[in-house]
Amino acid sequence: MEQRHLGRTGLRVSRIGLGTLTWGRDTDEHDAADLLKTFWEAGGSLVDTADVYGDGEAEYLLGRLIEGLVPRRDLVISTKAGSVPDPDRRFDGSRGHLLSALDASLARLGTDYVDIWHIHAYDPSTPLDETLQALDLAVSSGRARYAGVSNFCGWQLAKAATWQLAAPGTRTRLASTQLEYSLLQRGVEREVLPAALDLGIGLLPSSPLGRGVLTAKYRNSTPADSRGASEHLAPFVAPYLDDTASRIVDAVQTAADGLAVTPLQVALAWVRDRPGVAAPVIGPRNAQQLTAALSVEALSLPDEICRALDDVSAPVHRYPDHDWSTL
Repeated sequence: MEQRHLGRTGLRVSRIGLGTLTWGRDTDEHDAADLLKTFWEAGGSLVDTADVYGDGEAEYLLGRLIEGLVPRRDLVISTKAGSVPDPDRRFDGSRGHLLSALDASLARLGTDYVDIWHIHAYDPSTPLDETLQALDLAVSSGRARYAGVSNFCGWQLAKAATWQLAAPGTRTRLASTQLEYSLLQRGVEREVLPAALDLGIGLLPSSPLGRGVLTAKYRNSTPADSRGASEHLAPFVAPYLDDTASRIVDAVQTAADGLAVTPLQVALAWVRDRPGVAAPVIGPRNAQQLTAALSVEALSLPDEICRALDDVSAPVHRYPDHDWSTL
């Protein structure tokens, strides 16, 4: 698998990442082992997790598989901290919480460091400088090699990245940002992606297959074994089962038919090769689904196909996001 630099850093990651959102809950140890081994054997290196995935079970499961199945040195492990199971405060970006969460993640993973540590979300209740100090301490102490943020909007990302570049002292440059990005969700193109490109921050798209909808599996019905039929994941899929999404999925299917490939390959290749993207993070349930996704490595979409998909999925950009001189 081709390797790419993560933003304006020397860290190289596989251009497809393996997500572990369902590990320890819907994905058991046997399937997780198959996924990790298949991914590694295909040349994959970036494995993404978080301290809240499976209430910590995803990290614990990944830690059990490291070394016994795949050498730690061959993986680029990314984890996140900041989400908390508190209905009154969904995110905790305080320095104390974040550093304690990182130590707990390292214990579950059974490693001395993570390659990339992300703040899971912006916390409006904590001064941003305090949150960023946690990143600085994590990197300076060797517990994290690189740092990034997740689910920050455009101004939040720009403010955080600029602070790290301009503030006095030894500050850790943001290497990456992780947000949802697909043909069904192009909101990051308004401000986040331009900011990331300008500041040299690599984008790690989550849900690059539109929460599974862009595979075209939901065109006629909801498969019984799909996430759309799962009690706790159905609400996650539902927003992308409307008429607008159906038109985009139909276009993806048409492109796939014309190229003699699958809708999954078309949708994944489109987001993988967008400007600023380092590595889309996919979340297959089993090795068969992963193998199907990794087959996209040999596919590059023709320019005319990309333009057609751009047009059919184009989000509405109005003032001030749009160039005012054309309005």
